[in-house]
Amino acid sequence: MKKSVIILAFALGLTGVNAQTETNSAKNFNQWSIEFGAGFNKPQKPFSDGYFTSTPSPWVGDLGVRYMFNNKFGLKADFGYNSFTGKNNSLDFDSKYYRVDLQAVANLGRIMNFETWTNTIGLLGHAGFGYSQLRSDNFRGADEMGNFIAGVTGQIKLSNRLALTGDFSSIFNASQDRSFDGAALPGNRGFSGLIFNGTVGLNVYLGKNTKHADWTVVSENVDLSAYDNKIADLENRIKNMPEKQVIVEKPVTNNVANDRDVVKDLINDKYYSVYFDFNKATPIENSTAAIDVVLSYLRKNPSASLDIIGYADQVGKADYNEKLSNARAENVKKILTQAGIASSRLNVVAAGSDTSIQKDSDEARRLARRVTFKVK
Repeated sequence: MKKSVIILAFALGLTGVNAQTETNSAKNFNQWSIEFGAGFNKPQKPFSDGYFTSTPSPWVGDLGVRYMFNNKFGLKADFGYNSFTGKNNSLDFDSKYYRVDLQAVANLGRIMNFETWTNTIGLLGHAGFGYSQLRSDNFRGADEMGNFIAGVTGQIKLSNRLALTGDFSSIFNASQDRSFDGAALPGNRGFSGLIFNGTVGLNVYLGKNTKHADWTVVSENVDLSAYDNKIADLENRIKNMPEKQVIVEKPVTNNVANDRDVVKDLINDKYYSVYFDFNKATPIENSTAAIDVVLSYLRKNPSASLDIIGYADQVGKADYNEKLSNARAENVKKILTQAGIASSRLNVVAAGSDTSIQKDSDEARRLARRVTFKVK
């Protein structure tokens, strides 16, 4: 009978390893930053015959303010300045280009989980619309136009307050009535102007928190609403559960095992484990069965305490995996405490990467991403 219980518990713990639940993220990071950049440009078109710039051509200046809604998406407003002058065998001209844009920003580093292999390199994508002016010594006034800008920004983290950046952007001008050298372009409509910009600069992070959203891997808070019905049902079953279940292993020896001892052995032998998807800190849905068993045992044994031991697979750096294993164990602890177990009875252990699991097997790595328990 005991062997049957063990086999059943093990099968239950492994059921539905690939399921996933929705999560919410806490904003414990800075959201504002200021961006500076300077570099070179290449206006592609339109130009009159005999006019052109060098490749690349100085100068570009950019100043922006960015706000991140979370660690993946945000908005920025920026002002840009470009200088266009004739070089080499070009006819002489001197033009200035000014723009103001509002852009959406995507933190591609977090979206693509750069943190699994680096904590110092980031990547932002940005795109948006704005207003532009072209002024030149070849005409009076200003050519006013709309623009669309899109680009990518590489980042190297220097500190929690500073990052070195390199940006490449393309700007498309709409309703541009003048060439970049100042000649008139009557009836020119649509996105006919094209400029390439390359800059090097700095991100300066503002705020009272330690890290900015650009570099924050958000630990996922567990939405306990999905557990409410399970906990209520578990409470009813606990009320109706007999204090002892007698298991006779050998009829001739009068050997009686207490149900509490059997469950404790199963828990400590890791037959009840909580599993997680890759790079996630929220238990997969069917792992709640293991949590139910541990919760039931702790309620029936108020003097017992528990180690909650988090693990990660071996993909990624050791320090990141240690943080991820801690986040997994903390989320399981949160489930137990919100179900009524005193926090003082629960001890979180971040075990990091589970090196006992085969690294090159997808199935083995799924089993490594878990939380186990030890009753004390």
